[in-house]
Amino acid sequence: MTHRLLAAVAAFALALPVAAKDAPAAAPSPGEIVDAAPAADWVAIPASDLLVMDLAPDVAGKARRIVIQLMPAPFSQGWIGNIRKLAAARWWDGTSINRVQDNYVVQWGDATEKKALPDGLVTVPESEYLSQRQRGRTTWLPSANGAYAPHHGVLAGWPVAWTADAMWPVHCYAMVGVGRNLSPDTGSGAELYTVIGHAPRHLDRNIALVGRVISGIEHLSSLPRGTGGLGFYETQAERVPIVSIRLATQLPQADQPRFEYLSTESGSFAKYADARANRRDPFFITPAGGADICNIPVPVRAVRAK
Repeated sequence: MTHRLLAAVAAFALALPVAAKDAPAAAPSPGEIVDAAPAADWVAIPASDLLVMDLAPDVAGKARRIVIQLMPAPFSQGWIGNIRKLAAARWWDGTSINRVQDNYVVQWGDATEKKALPDGLVTVPESEYLSQRQRGRTTWLPSANGAYAPHHGVLAGWPVAWTADAMWPVHCYAMVGVGRNLSPDTGSGAELYTVIGHAPRHLDRNIALVGRVISGIEHLSSLPRGTGGLGFYETQAERVPIVSIRLATQLPQADQPRFEYLSTESGSFAKYADARANRRDPFFITPAGGADICNIPVPVRAVRAK
């Protein structure tokens, strides 16, 4: 019996390499799918759609740069037109980060609320929080569901929700919006914020979204929380100085950041979105079977200068 058992064990051991070869390959993770996406599946972001924010250096003297991608048409173009004018006028130079509310937003602008705005800014009506539904252009994500809208998906690389007739961008992590006072005020675009916590989807259709942070969010999300109401800083010493905010096209060409996003109409994105909703890579035991739209962030990557 002993010799037979040893023989069986030896045979099993010899068979292991063959069995390993026959084992199915592990399902790729979302990151691996993105890394394998061909160059043709990536879309360049125009420099004219990039807003570059430079904060004062941190306590260690390190530079802090944040890059914001402005939202394309049809969304929020009145506010974005104002933002372009504010950047061209260098209006934000010398302003500051004034609010950091835990699990919510970081907000910046003129803390005194007395700095004169440049000429030519428009007043945007509340009706512009919504846009006409872009039929035939939207990638529907059946796994991306929720209580805030009957449909969710992506349009030209942006997370959106819609009904039969209207469509709007949604408040996911790192999205950038326009601060405002009570209705009917809609904000000029001079006061901006970005989401640093759980997606505050209740703000959808109640405030203008104008872009998203695509680089440097860590410089904002790691700031000390404000001690005043709603996370506002109470003293000038607490506020974080803004050195400048420019459109990338205002910078020397060699200093202009370059980014691209994974086309949301590509097969690579379809595989990525499915993998985000149904994790099958080795760590996961049970695929979730779905995901919130904000848990399927559109991949964006920096492009190295050639």
